[in-house]
Amino acid sequence: MPSDGSTGGASRVFFDAILHPHRSLGRGGVRVLMGVVIGLNLLIAGVFWAVGAWPVVPFCGLDVLLLWLALRVNARAARRYEQVRLTDADLTVRRVDERARERLTRFHPYWLRVRQDDNAAHGPQVTLSSHGRSVGVGSFLSPEERAAFALALDDALRAWRRPPCPPAPAG
Repeated sequence: MPSDGSTGGASRVFFDAILHPHRSLGRGGVRVLMGVVIGLNLLIAGVFWAVGAWPVVPFCGLDVLLLWLALRVNARAARRYEQVRLTDADLTVRRVDERARERLTRFHPYWLRVRQDDNAAHGPQVTLSSHGRSVGVGSFLSPEERAAFALALDDALRAWRRPPCPPAPAG
């Protein structure tokens, strides 16, 4: 059985994209940054200690701690992603947050509209809508990445609709 929870045999995949927020600093970069900051803070703390201003020394450690906490929060947020997958049967949007909680939305592709929404209430995003339901994806992408994603998904939907495509749903 496929890992996406769908039933049925082999189905064609017309589009499959996993969108991750951009993180400019990887694990190795975090180690280097923390090493440099700790080294500089030790040097500064040593200078203050040497001139008798020892009450300043704990604050040198406090800024290192706050930077480390901020980088931890950033690393946790990097676990978030969105998967958009178009198969013969449906289009699924799987959103996984930083705590690995998953939210799945399914659409029938025949009626689906793709719109790049740069003035949405929740920030710029690509909006997928059909029959009064909509979901925004890619809010963390750059404008160029959002445009490329929307175009690629729209092209995949056009390919899906080309004969012989699955029939339109009744109703």
